[in-house]
Amino acid sequence: MTEQPKNTPSDTPGDAAAAADSPAQHPEQTPGLSGSDAVNLAAEQAKNTAHRNIPPLDLGEIPLPDDTANLRHGPNIHDGLLALLPLVGVWRGEGQADMPGEGQYTFGQQLIFAHDGENYLTYESRVWKIDTEGNPVGPDHRESGFWRISLQDEIEVVCTHSTGVAEIFYGEPVNERAWQIETASTMVTSSCSATLGPGKRLYGLMPNNDLGWVDERLVDGEMRPRMSAQLTRIAG
Repeated sequence: MTEQPKNTPSDTPGDAAAAADSPAQHPEQTPGLSGSDAVNLAAEQAKNTAHRNIPPLDLGEIPLPDDTANLRHGPNIHDGLLALLPLVGVWRGEGQADMPGEGQYTFGQQLIFAHDGENYLTYESRVWKIDTEGNPVGPDHRESGFWRISLQDEIEVVCTHSTGVAEIFYGEPVNERAWQIETASTMVTSSCSATLGPGKRLYGLMPNNDLGWVDERLVDGEMRPRMSAQLTRIAG
């Protein structure tokens, strides 16, 4: 595999968070857009994404609202989720993985944060591998789950992996554009071949409003980056 180009620490929250003393560990200290600039950039980007949403399945109606990843459509988002509101949308992009037994590789990802008006966000991630020529070469793993946040700003995430892993994360907002969660419990099924130690994840909106994230895991007594990606909003 060819060596991937290295980004500067300010490129993504994922890359920056790989270093313990990086600015991504303290996003509130990282220079970025002013409030008005962020609003203007979001409005400009929305010209291409505001009309898009996740499609409902055409299986006939049930007496429940459809999930929506677009705050302009569907039920109003629950007031208890306002601290997570910037995550809602459909995001796509590429990232880097370093998996035990598999080594380093590039992946593509689609990440959906949606809601149905209740006090939780649904979460769905689909990942595919990309070869050294930049071509997709088949599916990797999937994740699904739910995000909640309490009145005390404690984030609770329940996440299941297609590899046979179930995890519970807790955390808190770092600021209004970044969220950090850490594993409190990890369980694996008897068919799961993966070894997954305690970990933490950082999600953050970058100055260009892309969503960056990094997953770090405890390996040989130290936290090491396992996956990180930079994703662009394509709907919402």
